[in-house]
Amino acid sequence: MIASQPLWTPTSAAVQSAPMTLFMREAEKSGAGPLSGFEDLHRWSIDHRDEFWNLVWDFGGITGEKGPRVLVDGDRMPGASFFPDAKLNFAENLLKKRGAGDAIVFKGEDRVSRRMSWDELRALVSRLQQAFATAGVKPGDRVAAMMPNMPETVACMLAAASLGAIWSSCSPDFGEQGVLDRFGQIEPVVFIAPDAYWYNGKPNDVTAKVKAVLHKLPTVRKAILIDYLGGAEKAAADIPNVETLEATIAPFAAREPDFVRLPFSHPLYILFSSGTTGIPKCIVHSAGGTLIQHVKEHRLHAGIEAGDRVFYFTTCGWMMWNWLVSALASNATLLLYDGSPFHPDGNVLFDFAQAEKMTYFGTSAKFIDALRKASLSPKDTHDLSTVRVISSTGSPLSPEGFAYVYDSIKPDVHLASISGGTDIVSCFVLGVPTKPVWIGEIQGPGLGMAVDVWDDDGRHVTGEKGELVCTRAFPSMPVMFWNDPEGAKYRAAYFERFDNVWCHGDFAEWTEHGGIVIHGRSDATLNPGGVRIGTAEIYNQVEQMPEILEAICIGQDWDNDVRVVLFVRLASGVTLDEDLQKRIKAKIRTGATPRHVPARIVEVADIPRTKSGKITELAVRDVVHGRPVKNKEALANPEALDLFHHLPALRD
Repeated sequence: MIASQPLWTPTSAAVQSAPMTLFMREAEKSGAGPLSGFEDLHRWSIDHRDEFWNLVWDFGGITGEKGPRVLVDGDRMPGASFFPDAKLNFAENLLKKRGAGDAIVFKGEDRVSRRMSWDELRALVSRLQQAFATAGVKPGDRVAAMMPNMPETVACMLAAASLGAIWSSCSPDFGEQGVLDRFGQIEPVVFIAPDAYWYNGKPNDVTAKVKAVLHKLPTVRKAILIDYLGGAEKAAADIPNVETLEATIAPFAAREPDFVRLPFSHPLYILFSSGTTGIPKCIVHSAGGTLIQHVKEHRLHAGIEAGDRVFYFTTCGWMMWNWLVSALASNATLLLYDGSPFHPDGNVLFDFAQAEKMTYFGTSAKFIDALRKASLSPKDTHDLSTVRVISSTGSPLSPEGFAYVYDSIKPDVHLASISGGTDIVSCFVLGVPTKPVWIGEIQGPGLGMAVDVWDDDGRHVTGEKGELVCTRAFPSMPVMFWNDPEGAKYRAAYFERFDNVWCHGDFAEWTEHGGIVIHGRSDATLNPGGVRIGTAEIYNQVEQMPEILEAICIGQDWDNDVRVVLFVRLASGVTLDEDLQKRIKAKIRTGATPRHVPARIVEVADIPRTKSGKITELAVRDVVHGRPVKNKEALANPEALDLFHHLPALRD
């Protein structure tokens, strides 16, 4: 889908008032020279990283002691050190605002709705902080939570961070082994869980799982059960050494919180890779790096300002939760939703947006595609006049998804497709509010991020597909991997492909507009005849067809080459007959290229996906080739893998 005109262009007034433009003017005053637009600003941010990140600290109003040095050993990756003399506290930066206004608005699928003011959030953080400190929590200790996306989760994280503890969280729908595969590695001293959660129209009690998990986490000194569905008090009485939240904080009156200022690189979060090739990697992110990167992305790229009402559909097991929560540092209100985005139907998040006058609506490409297939038209059913930005991530947003947003959700919105990941708890490429939006394209690289696309020989390429790389260090690189004392796993994950250059497996392409198209994971790309093909290009075509609900594509080793195999989950009443197969192939041939046309199309009843909703191409590929999938606990529906064993259609 080639367009001659952009889908959206910011007005000149919007460009002039955008925080990114104001930042650019400050850069000029600080000695950057005349900057004519985003491209100039980005170039300066890469060529003068010390000046750029120093200005981000000041412009973003970061609280702390900055120190004299901004960047040491900037040419080393890993090994560069940002703000090596700085002292700050992450929670202090997120709790600057006071008053009775909304800090957090929570809506649960079960119709629960609550508000927490800035003063109430601060008070709860203070009481939790005292409870944690009394339990002996100190800097570097781990606090683990298996929680819904609710206000108490945010407060617990901030209380842990205020003391310099390391926070790690997952969703309560993880199985027992999935929780232990994560938290068992990091040996938490505090464990936090709910009595239950609500999803897709029904409650799910987790108290038995909490009991089983705690039995296998011997390092836990304090376990807290947070009431969601009214069963916490009874459950706490049945589980040894567990208290309700109310009992935990009862001895402590709210006071001004203490914020322990620690080095910029002090660990804040442990996030987990969602791979399927062994137990998850424990990725450690710093307080300073996370904070300054998120402040940059929120203030400059997302245009978030004080008073904005920011939403992202996420669980506490996805890095977008960490990203969302940081919006408090911009004095924005968090809008939290927990539950299914399609119960009772696809309007529930738009109901929330309308009721709460949402300004930033964050979701996934899969959600947008599902809305499109359901033929919903929120622009005709909801007042979305306050929504300034719609953001999409999780997988590449198809050109059809772009068009659908403007045709059916809101014609005058900044659509920001973004991409980065757990590895950097932030983005490599994302929205640019001062530039037009072109169909199918992410607008540009993040400021301060030396993003490029390279071929296999490490050469820059434009207008052709290659490896997404980052050629210079940036603040939100992981501090380390947990239990990786020599850093071997860390280096192997990102720096084996190209020396001193970050590469984590995204297959991308520069566009003529200076934008980026992500074609999927490079380690899950197809290589028939030695030509690399991104799976997203196939999905963009077949998922337009009403007969196909969902698809997953792999490369099967065959006859000393690779052949493309497409698995499809069909709509009710549809049969994968010869006619449908022909139409699928024709659609791919005309919409992508003949090289993308699958050699085999196979119907399956279900497609395996991770807890965060991503389809698992690598796991399916391993099953098809008879290789073990070691980490099935990373999957939301591991039983679906059985559907791909020993398929007759793949034997010839």
